[in-house]
Amino acid sequence: MKQAAIMLLGDEAIAQGALDAGVSGFYAYPGTPSTEIMEYAQRAEAAIERNVHRAWSANEKTALESALGMSYAGKRAMACMKHVGLNVAADPFINSAITGVNGGLIVTVADDPSMHSSQNEQDSRFYGKFALLPMLEPSNQQEAYDMCRYGFELSESFQLPVLLRITTRLAHSRAGVNTRPPLSLRDLRMPQDMRQFVLLPAIARKRYRMLIDLQPRLLEEAQNSVFNRYQDGPDHSLGIIACGLGVNYVYESFGKGGCPYPLLKIGQYPVPVSLVTRLAAECERVLVVEEGMPFLEEMLRGILDPCVSISGRLDETLPRDGELTPNRVQVALGMPDECGDAVPDIVRSRPPALCKGCSHIDTYKALNEAVKNVYGDGHVFSDIGCYTLGALPPFQAINSCVDMGASITMAKGAADAGMRPVVAVIGDSTFCHSGMTGLLDAILENTPMLVMILDNSATAMTGGQHSHAFGRLEKICLGLGVEREHLHLINPVPKNHQEFVSLIRRELAHEGVSVIIPTRECIQTLKTHSRRKSSEA
Repeated sequence: MKQAAIMLLGDEAIAQGALDAGVSGFYAYPGTPSTEIMEYAQRAEAAIERNVHRAWSANEKTALESALGMSYAGKRAMACMKHVGLNVAADPFINSAITGVNGGLIVTVADDPSMHSSQNEQDSRFYGKFALLPMLEPSNQQEAYDMCRYGFELSESFQLPVLLRITTRLAHSRAGVNTRPPLSLRDLRMPQDMRQFVLLPAIARKRYRMLIDLQPRLLEEAQNSVFNRYQDGPDHSLGIIACGLGVNYVYESFGKGGCPYPLLKIGQYPVPVSLVTRLAAECERVLVVEEGMPFLEEMLRGILDPCVSISGRLDETLPRDGELTPNRVQVALGMPDECGDAVPDIVRSRPPALCKGCSHIDTYKALNEAVKNVYGDGHVFSDIGCYTLGALPPFQAINSCVDMGASITMAKGAADAGMRPVVAVIGDSTFCHSGMTGLLDAILENTPMLVMILDNSATAMTGGQHSHAFGRLEKICLGLGVEREHLHLINPVPKNHQEFVSLIRRELAHEGVSVIIPTRECIQTLKTHSRRKSSEA
């Protein structure tokens, strides 16, 4: 009997698909637009009943390495992250292609074209190609669900990790998903080759050769995949290749009449060369519709005859940056631009701001008085989190936000260059993610700099997930080697303002590493906890 469809976000469809495919563990670090995968798994009854691992990791590298360890033990595992998180996990990701897997392993990466909440809009498909791994790219929530079961089977069949790539619009939109009966969890099972995960050069060379030898089989698998579909059309003046979510914009452009041109939908990689060459041979020119960077378009210029006319993001038939939209695709197809009038000023979006009652407000007021108002602008290096909003009016207190953990290391480099004073501002969760190693460098060289770890007891920017640093920051800093007399905790509230300013000024004068930890719970998680206590009373 067919089960009723359930409404799921794309992220939720992936989590449910993995659960129904017999996954034993989810490993992730919060990052929009991938966060809801883990959050769904954490509250899913099936995950609770089966005791599926579903705790947040310290960062994406530790998440992927833990998932690889579960795969080593013969069980199915999923590592989840946003696109810039794959930069952090790149070391184990690339090397896992050479070690291979034992239990099925899917690495789910959510790209963020248009940078809704990210530093860049990189395309994770380049990582998959670089690693020589199979990739899946769903066009809708049902495919996101189905690709999980298929992805684990694919992973175990080829003994390789599989990259599942989605984008923001799919991750955060809902659709009905037909589920299937869940599979049993895999039993513990040691690898047949007890040396495959030992990447000494002699072993790694053999494993890399094995990976290369698998490529023709992976290509054949993609060319026969149900997720790659060739649909003919009566008008061969144009052929369209649409990847993942892009196929929906093509369908929407033509409405009920259907696409009049041959259309190749791609949802599995390596690129199905035979299908691509067929479309190019039958059509006068080719339009590539892909979300993200011109990944496929660049490859086609090496696969197809140079005489074939190819349009897409490279020649800006579609804009080189930003998300695809139905209107952008329609314009690329030669249809009228129906974007409409410019949005009136009165309804334009406002920049985000720190919440009323946020502890960071009091921190930035003290920091500006102690640093900016005395030494001028340009002395404060910051990081990725809610506190990055300190770059905006009215504070304009920080001068950098590059990647997770870069506040401390950039501040150290500036201090090494002779800049005085130098301040690093980093959040409690980001500090555990990537900040500890930078602080260790500074401690070992006794770099004259002040590090402020803004402890709001949560990974607040992505929804208030539990912070690994909760109740541990002081001990971590002491363990790394911060001197007791230059490690301070303070409650950032208005009544402590002058004490806070004096503390900052005093530590700026220290010719070595100082750490101040302003500690007050995130106002949003505090409200949540207060409501929960009231309901339980």
